Amino acid sequence: MSKAAELAALIGSGQAQGDKNLIINGAATVNQRGNQTASNGSAVYFVDRWNMYHNSGALAANLQQSTVVPSGQGFNNSILVDCTTADSSVGAAEVALLRQIIEGQNLQRLAYGTSGAKSLTISFWVRSTKTGIYVVDIYHADATARTQSHQYTINQADTWEYKTLTFSGDTSIATDNDNAATFYVQWVLMSGTDHTSGSLATTWQNQTDANRFVGQVNFFDSTSNNFYLTGVQIEVGDVATPFEHRSHADELIRCQRYYQSVDHYYSSGSSSVNAFYYTPLYFPINMRGTPTMTASAWGSNTGNATSYHSSTLVNGWILVSAASTAALVRGNHTNAYNLLSGRGKFDAEL
Repeated sequence: MSKAAELAALIGSGQAQGDKNLIINGAATVNQRGNQTASNGSAVYFVDRWNMYHNSGALAANLQQSTVVPSGQGFNNSILVDCTTADSSVGAAEVALLRQIIEGQNLQRLAYGTSGAKSLTISFWVRSTKTGIYVVDIYHADATARTQSHQYTINQADTWEYKTLTFSGDTSIATDNDNAATFYVQWVLMSGTDHTSGSLATTWQNQTDANRFVGQVNFFDSTSNNFYLTGVQIEVGDVATPFEHRSHADELIRCQRYYQSVDHYYSSGSSSVNAFYYTPLYFPINMRGTPTMTASAWGSNTGNATSYHSSTLVNGWILVSAASTAALVRGNHTNAYNLLSGRGKFDAEL
């Protein structure tokens, strides 16, 4: 076989594609936060880089990393949305979206806003108890909000199916070259009539909500319903190529730009009264921006971070200051401490 033929074979197999996938953690291998529950009116992150947003006061769902996967495809994990409280009467403005948000600087290869704007192909494996028509929507959130949406059909209940969707390039509006949220790539699970009463926007158009989720079934109509997703890939072009399997270490590094935890167990302090002793925590990977912090027990995502002053144990840490490279924390009391124990969880998500 000639070198050219070998290269063509590698490209066809997906082994010479390089960094082709715009999605991070598309195989759901990294799950630093652990399992979560959906929250009305807010985006809840669970499997790294993935969040669930809904504005229904009725529904509830468990958001999990699952080991249910399509056979023979090289996957070990999937995203699971498990409906635990149904919403069978969907309000006009209500939506439920499983999504990943992408920084503008990671989209420059698309050449949007020019005559050479490139198309995108989204491929993924999906499984659900609820059959019917679903929608994938891309919301472009820069200065002029733009959307494009495409339908796919889950044909058989509780069966893995492979789907591909192609989104045309947008010659009208460029993507900002910054670290802010630009693309919201959204798997719709439920929608009221405010987003379904028009004609589906299968080419780029200025945001018109009525044209975004047309035809979408109500996944949340029964507590028997589960929705699984894995092998998610977004690549330039009109053709879906084999999934780009990354090592766990590579995927973790990408995820830590947005969220990471630092376990700390020891700080030499002082017996001085009314003085603070700050502990620096250095991030192994620079974060997207200045993070916020929550804290839990050492080695765990639950329980309390603690600090000691003499023999007095106090729960909680306080974030003194932070940058994309490190943070300063202290114990949650007015005295100096002798021992700091816990996990700092730092969030710089979009």
